[in-house]
Amino acid sequence: MELAGDVVIAAVALRVFGRDAAVLVRRLAAAGVRAGISEMRRNSRDEGQA
Repeated sequence: MELAGDVVIAAVALRVFGRDAAVLVRRLAAAGVRAGISEMRRNSRDEGQA
């Protein structure tokens, strides 16, 4: 249910702010993915050294 609310908020933001909001959301999502991958790699290196 939380995901549906997030999707609705994103759709409203896109409608209100236009294309700039879509570009910003895309960049934020990409940054989140990169941060997650970095964290996973850091954790796997730490576990390998133990």
